[in-house]
Amino acid sequence: MLDGSNPKTGKIWKKVTLEFTYDNHTMTHEFLVSPIGQHSAILGIKWLEQEQPEIDWSSRQLSFPIPNSTLANIAQEEEADDNPLEGIPVQYHTFAKVFGEEEFNKLPPHRSYDIEIELTEEGPLNSPLYSMTDAESATLKQWLEDELKAGKIRPSKSPISSPVMFVPKKDGSRQLVVDYRKLNARSKKNVYPLPRPDDLMSKLRGAKLFTKLDLRWGYNNVRVKEGDEWKTAFRTKYGLFETLVMPFGLSGAPGAFQAMMNEVFQDLLDVTVIIYLDDILIFSQNPAEHEEHVKEVLRRLQEMQLFCKGSKCEFHQTTVEYLGIIVSDKGFSLDKLKIQAVQEWPTPTTVKQVQSFLGFANFVRRFVANFSQIARPLHNLVKKEVKWQWTDREETAFRELQRAIINAPVIVHADPSKPYFLETDASGAALGSVLSQQQEDGRLHPIGYLSESFKGAEQNYDTHDKELLAIIRSFEHWRIYLEGTILPITVFTDHRNLEYWKESRTFNRRHARWHLLLAGFHFQIMYRPGKQSTKPDALSRRADHLDIPPDDQSMLPESVFANVSLILPEKEIQARIERSLDQDESLSEILEHLRNESSAPASIKRAFKDYEMEAGLLFYQGRILVPDAGDLREDLLRIYHDSPMAGHPGRQRTLELLSRAYYWPGIRADVYLHVDGCETCQRIRLPKAKLIPNQPLEIPSRPWQHVSYDMITDLPKDGPYDCILVIVDSFTKFVVLVPVSKKLKAPELAEIFLNRVWKQYGLPEKTVSDRGTVFNNKFLRALYKRLGIDPHFSSAYHPQSDGQTERVNPTIEHFLRAYASINQSDWVKWLPMTEFAYNNATHSATGRSPFMALYGWQPALTPSNVETNVPEANELANSIAKQWEEVASALRQSKARQMEGQIAEVPLSFEIGEEAWLDAKNVNLKTKSDKLTERRLGPFKVIEKISDRAYRLELPNTMKIHDVFYWKATSQTGAPANIEWRALSSDEESEAKDANPAPTKTKSSRRAATISIGAASRSLSRTPGGMLKPIKVKAPELFKGGTGTEAKQWAARMSGWLRLSATQFEREEDIITFLLVNMEGTASAWALPHLANIGTDKATIKTVDDFDHVFERAFFDPDEQRTAERKITSLTQTSTTTAYATEFRTLLMLLDCNNAALRAQFYKGLHWHVKQQLAQKEDQPQDLEALIAAAIQIDNVR
Repeated sequence: MLDGSNPKTGKIWKKVTLEFTYDNHTMTHEFLVSPIGQHSAILGIKWLEQEQPEIDWSSRQLSFPIPNSTLANIAQEEEADDNPLEGIPVQYHTFAKVFGEEEFNKLPPHRSYDIEIELTEEGPLNSPLYSMTDAESATLKQWLEDELKAGKIRPSKSPISSPVMFVPKKDGSRQLVVDYRKLNARSKKNVYPLPRPDDLMSKLRGAKLFTKLDLRWGYNNVRVKEGDEWKTAFRTKYGLFETLVMPFGLSGAPGAFQAMMNEVFQDLLDVTVIIYLDDILIFSQNPAEHEEHVKEVLRRLQEMQLFCKGSKCEFHQTTVEYLGIIVSDKGFSLDKLKIQAVQEWPTPTTVKQVQSFLGFANFVRRFVANFSQIARPLHNLVKKEVKWQWTDREETAFRELQRAIINAPVIVHADPSKPYFLETDASGAALGSVLSQQQEDGRLHPIGYLSESFKGAEQNYDTHDKELLAIIRSFEHWRIYLEGTILPITVFTDHRNLEYWKESRTFNRRHARWHLLLAGFHFQIMYRPGKQSTKPDALSRRADHLDIPPDDQSMLPESVFANVSLILPEKEIQARIERSLDQDESLSEILEHLRNESSAPASIKRAFKDYEMEAGLLFYQGRILVPDAGDLREDLLRIYHDSPMAGHPGRQRTLELLSRAYYWPGIRADVYLHVDGCETCQRIRLPKAKLIPNQPLEIPSRPWQHVSYDMITDLPKDGPYDCILVIVDSFTKFVVLVPVSKKLKAPELAEIFLNRVWKQYGLPEKTVSDRGTVFNNKFLRALYKRLGIDPHFSSAYHPQSDGQTERVNPTIEHFLRAYASINQSDWVKWLPMTEFAYNNATHSATGRSPFMALYGWQPALTPSNVETNVPEANELANSIAKQWEEVASALRQSKARQMEGQIAEVPLSFEIGEEAWLDAKNVNLKTKSDKLTERRLGPFKVIEKISDRAYRLELPNTMKIHDVFYWKATSQTGAPANIEWRALSSDEESEAKDANPAPTKTKSSRRAATISIGAASRSLSRTPGGMLKPIKVKAPELFKGGTGTEAKQWAARMSGWLRLSATQFEREEDIITFLLVNMEGTASAWALPHLANIGTDKATIKTVDDFDHVFERAFFDPDEQRTAERKITSLTQTSTTTAYATEFRTLLMLLDCNNAALRAQFYKGLHWHVKQQLAQKEDQPQDLEALIAAAIQIDNVR
């Protein structure tokens, strides 16, 4: 036989007629079926006579002659169209040169992008001519004439040369190329990277319109570097020539061409255009933008003398084929022709055919889930030294891979504003994963699939490590999407141990390396049982291949909450609320209306418009209304105040936490009563002392731009830890708490910053800390300098210059005091909950919780919490941006308030028989650390008043200390939990008013506490001006700022009262302070700067006589303009904006000020809610009247 084998005996089975294709030539021929060895078929003399093929005996290759008409097309295929503007939208006809013939046929100029060919030393550089048919020779001759005429080639005398040949194209025609293989072997490689197609596709997210441009003979638009032309020489039967433009076939040509294209379109790349060599795709979100984008690309092509073939360009398409992939606004899918090719692919019968099929399948593997595992039998078959054997196993793999490609889903565009979901799985031989995002239909849609076989030693990893490796490979593969995400990436696994791998402290070197690899990713690993998880090896190719996890995710694992018996599951409470609604008679009318709403008249519907029923619960203005039944309200108060997840916050923070989801009439009063009567809070919290103003810090413009850090030291030992590193983001006030040792070294501190801050939130621009050795050393200074961080240090012995962490530290200590055990050795386990409680509480400076300010949503307080106000994922990016604007506005207002004067102290007094707390710092309790010790002891009964400032307390016999204490060592007990409420009689009410005159109107209360006159005399009521008013005895009414007679009368009354009460004051400064705090309104604004300067060198009032002089000059006899100036500078909005504007305009008539100054003064006095919304307006009012109109409009809406 022809293959050298011996002919087998046997008969000819039958005669058949078959159609087959060779060299793009389809033929029909008769065959005799018989055993002929390893060949599929033998073509004999009859076939040679019939088809007349051409045979190259030197290369033993057979081919068919190409008709002259086809060959003629070779030379003309890249020439301009007959009508170059046919099919080009009219708005682009101004760029006719880009599509024309004349410019294309000219030699391009030399540029900085010219390709350079650097040769190495060794290797031959000459090759023999290849034989050609007569038709090919005629075509070559014509091509040479055309290129010489265009000046793109020239005759050469080069000592080296490469042969030319024709190669077939997919449309059946042939292309003339130079065989530069030997030249390439001796050339230095151009390492300029070509873009990865999947990277390019990732840039198209959000695009709605596409235009594809095809450069004509793109390589020929790049010149060969002057002096290197001889290296491109090629030999033909018609002579030796060299090219002046970059030819196809040079190994450095793709990199050189890509470098040129990237340079030309550098600022547009990945913004409005992606480019792979000579394929240009322009993308936009709307038609108006798209036209401008296309014009800019064409302008640059024309400027660089780069030309397109109009007939191959597509304009303003919603779906376009690019790099073999169908691209649309929905995502990516396979070309139908490619799917058809796979569907009709015949079963391979040779190793080469298997390699061909796998080569194509690899191109579309990103569309196929678990590709490697499916294709493994076929990959094994093409390995060297593996005997060909096509069994059922290989057949199954081939058919399954066919089906997977045919049914491949649409791959959606990645959207960085949405969270990513990654599901991974590992089997014995391969790993697989799918990356998805939630789309508008609420389902997860795939962004891509990954499938790889384990290699070498990886096959011997245990199950745990294989599952981990699947996560590692997935993050590496999709790094362009997943690195540096703001929202956490959720990784699903059915291997429970992986859920806590990130927190593990005991891992081997491999795990340590993997930890480092994942340092740049923000992710959480979530366990899902196999019955709930659809693994990647069986992922449906439909859109609903995954279930969305619940929106609410707890910040801490359930194991943490399980140990807190105090917290009731919130769903259980809500079930109790549903069952108890009918028990609250005050809700009966509302419930009856909502259950029969359809028949209610319009007036009734309007009256109850704020109420609605949903899932059996009654909602008021979007919050669950809690009925007055049983202990429901008390249980919620305990959850939102007493529980470790809340952390015993103060009145306002408790109210804010509870009000996020719940409401009932009188909720504020109940919260205040609960907090004031909380014995734990009274034990661990000292009363506020005289405030030392903190130095306001520079306001950052984004989260984690400025970072403050400090150490809480001298804590009891808990394992290796005895300190807490407190890290605070100055923008959102978000806190990170890290247990550390007092012996912490600078390199260890840097590692903490890397793992807890930098990898999560990025490098800060500025840091603020004290001058502790660990913060201020050569290592950190050098590191900061290298990273471009600007370190700032607070002044020695002046912690107020780092007020950020100084304010946080007491809150942290407060929490730990509440929950740490009596031996104080378990504080580390409470630290995560301390961080949670702080970040979940509303911050006074920003008006929102740090967590909300940073992430844009509120975390769940318990594992089963049901939130009602979490923004949708597709709105989260806009929500966070808006949050940041509001935070910045709030910080500016907080800084302004911080610059104002501080509250002064007023001594306390007690009646015999009352109870008082004793400051614990006066007692040696012999605990491990004062930091976690209760701050107050008692309460103890007052049994004797030694003087106005000293009292004797009734102490237990176990306390062997002196029982007389100065008033500053004691504090009031606050409202007791068992206080009795009853209505006051008219006489009692009148008596109470005389004892406690109220200068301002407040909302009336239906109940008042029965307290003694002595207790009332110890109370302090805050006035609108922000000052504290002493009411121990009946002093003259507060001075409101009236001028002339009113001021003189108040001064006379106050002078007389001071004569009668002089014994109450020890120092002259106390009298001055008393005078200044007994002012409100305009007078309070005048008094503030004087109060702030008492006892300092800046003080202008140092004696009572000084007060008389300054007070007389300010209020006794000023002219009208001075009065108006003083009033307008202290005027603030106390009711509606309309009322404030009317009062402001009235004062304007007495003033002569410029518009800018008046505008600034009016803005200063506005309510902070109005200021906040004004700051967010795009078009800021430019004059006073416009500002007044805008403010009134905002207030009316509000």
